[in-house]
Amino acid sequence: MSDSSSSAAAVLGRLRGRNNEGVLLLIILLLIGLVAVINPSALTLGMASDILRSAIVNMTLALGLLLIIVSGGIDVSFTAIAIFSGYSTVVLMQSIGLDNPVLPFLGAIVIGALLGILNAVLVAGFRLPTLIATLGTQGIIRGALLALVGSLYISTLPASLAGVGATNLITLDSSPVNVLVIPVVVLCLVLAFVLKKTMFGRSVYAIGGSPESAKRAGIRVGRVQTTIYVAAGAISGFAGMTHVTVSGHASPFELVGTELDVIAAVVIGGASDSGGRGSVQGVALGVLLIALIQNSLVRLGVPGFWHEGVVGLVILVGVAIQAQSRRIRNKRSMILEGAIA
Repeated sequence: MSDSSSSAAAVLGRLRGRNNEGVLLLIILLLIGLVAVINPSALTLGMASDILRSAIVNMTLALGLLLIIVSGGIDVSFTAIAIFSGYSTVVLMQSIGLDNPVLPFLGAIVIGALLGILNAVLVAGFRLPTLIATLGTQGIIRGALLALVGSLYISTLPASLAGVGATNLITLDSSPVNVLVIPVVVLCLVLAFVLKKTMFGRSVYAIGGSPESAKRAGIRVGRVQTTIYVAAGAISGFAGMTHVTVSGHASPFELVGTELDVIAAVVIGGASDSGGRGSVQGVALGVLLIALIQNSLVRLGVPGFWHEGVVGLVILVGVAIQAQSRRIRNKRSMILEGAIA
């Protein structure tokens, strides 16, 4: 291969990204172009604002799920943890008369972390398959919420929370973006740093690549897995409180059932279903893509029952892309090994 061909391949590789982030960005741009052709009036600043607003909660949930998928697991209990944390915090605030804009978020984070311990015990302690473990805890957490905390719709939040929900960072074409987008962005930056630059982050990727190899390398797999599920629970708790605050009400029947959107965003964002791969940048693009698809379908007048089908198709495409990329990498590795031999 000539030097020019090698340089071109290197440039294309950087543009594509380690987890196909460049490909995903190209798909987003193509989709925007398609919407512009079909219905030019749909592309407004208000549409951009709507996408950002609708992506806040899913982005937060996706960050916690990213940790688990990169480590080689899967979680379907994160929405139950989120709504349990958010709803129970509001119920507690009402029962003790607490009215504070910060403490509810801290309380929801603590509740989420405690619920995450349940997943950690089952996965890291009893070594149950992650799908079975989290499917069980989803039912337990949701049942406990309805039976022990409450099942009533709370239409009026404490004044401090209502104030946060009414505080907007920007307004684009009369469509506001809530101020809570700031802590979500900060969380993205922190998690990206942790995964890329810390020993914990490298351990997460190592466990996802091969738990046995990680153990032989001296990584305490059980401890890292415990930290992952507790951290994911804490992030879900924050997401639940964010959902309650932005929506302006608290209902124990919300969020659960929306796992498909979040899983789709993480998978299409480049996280490998077998673990060991994934990035915050890819997840952010995945969340934006899902939000763009759903918003575009609404603006184009597509019936709502098609939306889930489209999201399911996105998941299949994302998994197919990752599988194809994995086959190409394995083929290249075999060619290099053969050349060295």
